[in-house]
Amino acid sequence: MKTALNTATKTNSLSLIFDDFKQITKAGLAFSVVFSSVAGYLLGADSFDLKVLLLLVFGGYFMVGASNAFNQLIEKDLDALMKRTQNRPIPSGRMSVSMAFSIAITFTILGVITLYIVNPKTAMFGAISIFLYTCVYTPLKTKTPLAVFVGAFPGAIPFMLGWVAATNDFGIEPGTLFMIQFFWQFPHFWAIGWMLDDDYKKAGFKMLPTGKKDKATVFQIIMYTIWMIVASVFPVTGLTGKLILSVPAAVIVFLMGIGMLAFAFRLYQKRDNKSARALMLASVSYISLMQIVYVIDKFIS
Repeated sequence: MKTALNTATKTNSLSLIFDDFKQITKAGLAFSVVFSSVAGYLLGADSFDLKVLLLLVFGGYFMVGASNAFNQLIEKDLDALMKRTQNRPIPSGRMSVSMAFSIAITFTILGVITLYIVNPKTAMFGAISIFLYTCVYTPLKTKTPLAVFVGAFPGAIPFMLGWVAATNDFGIEPGTLFMIQFFWQFPHFWAIGWMLDDDYKKAGFKMLPTGKKDKATVFQIIMYTIWMIVASVFPVTGLTGKLILSVPAAVIVFLMGIGMLAFAFRLYQKRDNKSARALMLASVSYISLMQIVYVIDKFIS
């Protein structure tokens, strides 16, 4: 009986440690980043290389994990003030600062090395992403709404990172993929900022462009959504090198973008958290489905 209880206790402890590890590295977010990177790789690759793809997957996870671990280290005191973050591993006391720092450093080293094996350019962009997210975006969140603009740069790197991993080259093609995800960042994160505005204010975070849940904020959301749609269908023009989108695929992507834009206009009309949440979910669906359409279009065109 005692042995069974000890075994159960150890199992529960290991489960809690694993859960904290997932939280400190934000495994869910890492999955979406890896998904974008894989999509970019498939778009850029002339032939499929499983070794490169696996290195990209693990390197991408290490990159995101390092960024998030550093972020939670820096914001540990602020996280304790917000309902949505007060149960994170560090502010809750379940994980020490030294342990979190060790994870962050280890993931940084592993991420850069793994991506360097792919090629030096991929490692460089991965390192830039960690630096911008940790050293620029995170400190700016309590100082200016421009933090979202800065944060959009590391947030837009994964899609183009896959292309660079496949080609060892940075040109118009990965630049276009970067711009699509760059413009997408604004409606996505401002929708989140709208929903969590009260909680963010407890920690002094300035996430909305006007600092208020007003029409001016939603107007900017609408404008960036329009730019996102334009960037997403631009490859149909044939002006983006080897990144080509067929007319049927461009129509599909355009209609999906219009659908997301409709949610932005709904937020303009309602200006409530329910509409912001709907826009946030629409943005998540858009970026994933758009990347899937791009990949399918490449292989059937």
